[in-house]
Amino acid sequence: MASPATEPRLETFADLLHQIGNVPLERIRLHPAPGTATEQDVTAALEGVEKHICELVDGVLVEKPVASTEAMLAGVIVQLLWNYVEEDDLGVVIPGDGPLRLRIGLVRIPDVSFISWDRLPGGEFPDDPIAAVAPDLAVEVLSEGNTKAEMERKLRDYFDAGVRLVWLIQPKTQTAVAYTSTTKTRRVGKEGSLDGGEVLPGFRLPLKEVFARAHRQRQKAR
Repeated sequence: MASPATEPRLETFADLLHQIGNVPLERIRLHPAPGTATEQDVTAALEGVEKHICELVDGVLVEKPVASTEAMLAGVIVQLLWNYVEEDDLGVVIPGDGPLRLRIGLVRIPDVSFISWDRLPGGEFPDDPIAAVAPDLAVEVLSEGNTKAEMERKLRDYFDAGVRLVWLIQPKTQTAVAYTSTTKTRRVGKEGSLDGGEVLPGFRLPLKEVFARAHRQRQKAR
């Protein structure tokens, strides 16, 4: 697991906000005070009556934006990944409420994660509130509340921790970008497909199918 990066000294709340990616203020939890949050606060927020899904970034609880469309898209991806992964028992697929410790003091919650058995001690998923494991694949379904700086920070965090592949999916344009590093990218149009690359050889995710399924689910929910 990656060791903590050396961060510059923070003098103001603006410095802290910049460091975590200029996320909208309404997504920053005030209790506990920003800069003092711990992993216990992440699990308490998840297990609370209102269930706030929060990541832990530099001592700050940052709430993930939640919307039904993004949640349904993530759900479709979870299902399709599970269908593929189960055929050859390749690992586990985690939905968007599964916190993962990328390093001490940094907890991320991808909208979808694939973790191969090779990454899991003893070939079993740890029975811990926050699993200390970086996924092979992290999927983020972008919301309006996500900022460019936030996603750039997330990409750095993921690859510093050993994530091998990241998909950023943009519902507004029904497109995606696949990253194999912070600088190596492949853009996928709405008629194209994401592929598992070296992480999930042979797996393909047609964006048109994903968005069509999510649309049908949204129509049924009405």
